[in-house]
Amino acid sequence: QVQLVESGGGLVQAGGSLRLSCAASGRTFSSYALGWFRQAPGKERDFVAAISRFGGNTAYADSVKGRFTISRDNLKNTVYLQMNSLSPEDTAVYYCTAGDTVAVVRSGNGNYWGQGTQVTVTS
Repeated sequence: QVQLVESGGGLVQAGGSLRLSCAASGRTFSSYALGWFRQAPGKERDFVAAISRFGGNTAYADSVKGRFTISRDNLKNTVYLQMNSLSPEDTAVYYCTAGDTVAVVRSGNGNYWGQGTQVTVTS
């Protein structure tokens, strides 16, 4: 069992940056690929980024490529999402997820999900 807890969300102006963190419980953190999804009001939950078990492989949604960076620290059981050049279109609840592979995470079929953290970008 893995529990995921997101943090780092908040209110930021357009063009600003935020770094989200997702802390995981359990001793099997490095057994999982990890990822981030987001859900804006009235919209479906969309894939944002994913990272493989030891960080060698990453994947991003086209909408965030070049602006967002996913990373992980297996010693701290934490995955991060550095978000730069934020725009109002990035406003959403951001969710952390864990799954067997990057492909599984990216498909939205991760085994575990956090409760989400709100990111609001003002113009």
